[in-house]
Amino acid sequence: MLPAIALVIFGFFLLLKGADFLINGASALAKRLHVPDLVIGLTVVAFGTSTAELFVNIFASIEAKPSIVFGNILGSNIFNVFLILGFSAVFNPLEVNKGTVWKEIPFTLVAAVVFLVLANDTIIGGFGPDVLSRFDGIVLLLFFLAFMFYTNAIARDFQKLNVRTTEHRYGALVTGGLIVLGLGALIFGSKLVVDGATQLALLFGVSESLIALTIVSAGTSLPELSTSVIAAMKKNTDIAVGNIIGSNIFNIFLVLGVSAAIRPQHYDTAFNFDALVGVLSVTLTFIFMFTWRKRVFDRIEGAIFVVLYMIYVGILIHRG
Repeated sequence: MLPAIALVIFGFFLLLKGADFLINGASALAKRLHVPDLVIGLTVVAFGTSTAELFVNIFASIEAKPSIVFGNILGSNIFNVFLILGFSAVFNPLEVNKGTVWKEIPFTLVAAVVFLVLANDTIIGGFGPDVLSRFDGIVLLLFFLAFMFYTNAIARDFQKLNVRTTEHRYGALVTGGLIVLGLGALIFGSKLVVDGATQLALLFGVSESLIALTIVSAGTSLPELSTSVIAAMKKNTDIAVGNIIGSNIFNIFLVLGVSAAIRPQHYDTAFNFDALVGVLSVTLTFIFMFTWRKRVFDRIEGAIFVVLYMIYVGILIHRG
């Protein structure tokens, strides 16, 4: 048991450091190319915090482990909203801008619903088996491109206001080294996490999906956790909320899109419960924008989210 646990812990460490190196290196590269800071925040940071999920899913897809593919993403998205967003609001109430309420949060809900429709071939189309096919993967990636066009449009609007980029901190050699080290750590760490999670499932006599929905998803969400909580403590609510919303959109459209493109993923309809919990989490986020203080995610609402996550984990453990 100890070697398997050590694999997972060391793998998570490499994922966290790899994402950190990659974000720093990519940000430095963008600044050397005179890309405005806003564009970096909308793209590099959001992508960087999702790289852990991406590389874990790439290896899980190659090794034909659909339980880890779906469990990692569904569990991460629930963890992001209920625990990270809730925990961040407990630290400091999060004031959400109007655009996020009426555009980004609904777009996240669209992502969750689109996934449910594409994965449930038997329920939706009346035929089986339930598979997230390569065609479905392409559809998800097209949605991802649409989201990137949207963020690019936002960036252009800010550029019209003469928003400037800060000076880059690193030279070309250090920038390249950070990117290479980050990618290397992510690749190696992802392999360790997938192998360790598989071994833990066998040792504890539980399903790979339970391990993926809990341990793996929590570990791959560490970059989001650190980014959003620190941003909330510094009262930078745009980053705290935007990081979670952007990461969830990236997870479904990009990560699952790439996973299905690599190999068609056979879908266990037992995951529908978790997918619906994900839909519930986004729906409640939208509703809470109009309760108590308008467009403010208050401490009491954050506490409710944390409690809901604990209830969800309890149900998972009971379900086995």
